[in-house]
Amino acid sequence: MNRITQRFQQLREKKQAAFIPFITGGDPNLAMSEDIAVALGENGADVIEYGAPFSDPVGDGTVIQEASLRALQQGVNLRGILKSIERIRTRTRTPLLIFTYYNPVFVYGIEAFARDAANAGADGVLCVDLPPDYALEYRDVMGANDMTTVFLAAPTSTDERLALIGDACDTFVYYISRLGVTGEQVSLSQDLRTAVNHVREKTGKPVAVGFGISTAEQARQVADIAEGVVVGSAIVRIIADAKGAADTPQRVAAFSAELARAVKKV
Repeated sequence: MNRITQRFQQLREKKQAAFIPFITGGDPNLAMSEDIAVALGENGADVIEYGAPFSDPVGDGTVIQEASLRALQQGVNLRGILKSIERIRTRTRTPLLIFTYYNPVFVYGIEAFARDAANAGADGVLCVDLPPDYALEYRDVMGANDMTTVFLAAPTSTDERLALIGDACDTFVYYISRLGVTGEQVSLSQDLRTAVNHVREKTGKPVAVGFGISTAEQARQVADIAEGVVVGSAIVRIIADAKGAADTPQRVAAFSAELARAVKKV
């Protein structure tokens, strides 16, 4: 069984939410990204979003845009990310979800990408700017390689659209908790519980919430509402502030452990 699907089933049995941290592969460099990914797995991550740097990350805020730029300046591309995942997989069994935009996948070739990603040890793909109604071939090819597909739902998604998104997602739906781009925020939407319940009902899938979750208390609140809690910018900021220091993985691990305890309510 796909590792992401299996992890969500295990957590459902425990009545726990998934903690899903995001990092940009290649920031500050691939070797340290791999150490960070392993550290995340050892400190409570249920699924790791491993971001492929892209030159025009329109869905990302400043923190993640700058991380992508730093990785691109070192020549990191999608092929390099897959090689990196192959090395990570020798060190951890934590499920890995590739976070990417569609252009690199299109240039790589959908069938070749799905094959190589699966062989490297990835478990799924969140292709941020690929609408589900234009992704039939992509979904078929990913499924043939036992790769789970994740699509985004937004506060503006209609009921008809949510049904389409639910059909396209194999394991869970990624719900964007606010309009705009990624980034930390002081407080969560007062309507989040109602929104997540609506998305779950209309998609028929578990819901992971992202965009703006940056503290343990916020993670705990979202874990009361959704089946998954995604934290990205707050982690990427720690990596940026460390400026490549040798203890960067340990700094991320400490924050990850705090978030994981909040999500699991331990």
